[in-house]
Amino acid sequence: MFLLNNTTMSTEKIIWDNGSWRLKQIDVNLANGQTRSKTVVDHPGSVVLVPLLADNILLIKQFRPALGQTILELPAGTCHWGEDITACAHRELREETGYRAAQLTPLGLLWPAPGVSNETMHLFLATQLTPDPLPPDDDEQIELTPIPQQNIISRLLTERWPDAKTIAGLLRTAHHLNWLT
Repeated sequence: MFLLNNTTMSTEKIIWDNGSWRLKQIDVNLANGQTRSKTVVDHPGSVVLVPLLADNILLIKQFRPALGQTILELPAGTCHWGEDITACAHRELREETGYRAAQLTPLGLLWPAPGVSNETMHLFLATQLTPDPLPPDDDEQIELTPIPQQNIISRLLTERWPDAKTIAGLLRTAHHLNWLT
């Protein structure tokens, strides 16, 4: 963690906990001697999966209540507190796509909203897929939507596709698999 100009955090208190994540109030001691109280989301981390099946990327359509609409996105999910990231990735892939990956290749990390949350998203390329579904979460209705790999970059550049984790995951996959050359 980088704290600039002698900025420190003095106290923190959980003000709400829904089991999946918590809302915390943190007191930040600034270099000028002042203290500011910040409210942040304390998050156990999440995974974002880029499932590659034959020449298709498996995306999902899912209703997102915060947006009030159904969006096209990469499969993703929140880890349980203390859950191994790789175990979470395997579980979420099976829940959201119905496939198991023989190989998960890490593609890096991203912070989706560092101004309000400590969530770290772990990106994975999922390959060598075989059917092996788990029941989806009871509040999820997901439609699996394969997109041909050769269409991914043009769709990223021409369509209105504002989901940051999907853009990052697809671009990192394209770089990893040399689709950008």
